[in-house]
Amino acid sequence: MLDEFDESQETARRLLNVEGFGDFASAQQLAAGYKRKASGTPESAVERIEQFTRALTQLRDAFATGGEVFLDTESDWARQLATTDPDSGAGNGHQSAQ
Repeated sequence: MLDEFDESQETARRLLNVEGFGDFASAQQLAAGYKRKASGTPESAVERIEQFTRALTQLRDAFATGGEVFLDTESDWARQLATTDPDSGAGNGHQSAQ
């Protein structure tokens, strides 16, 4: 997804190349409006993609960190459960009730 955001960022930056609207004042205003939508405000395409990229990077890092902690915790629980399982051979010294 980050690679796709990078590609989208490049495309969004090309939106700043606004041409072909003509010389009339209304045409220039329209071109300026397209440039504003492309970049320069928090709601513009370039800035939104940057925001999404930062958010996705933070989520990736949080999941990576959380995943490591989860795996460590899961391993601890698995070890504890294995010691209480009478069929595991690592039991608590009591005979199985079978």
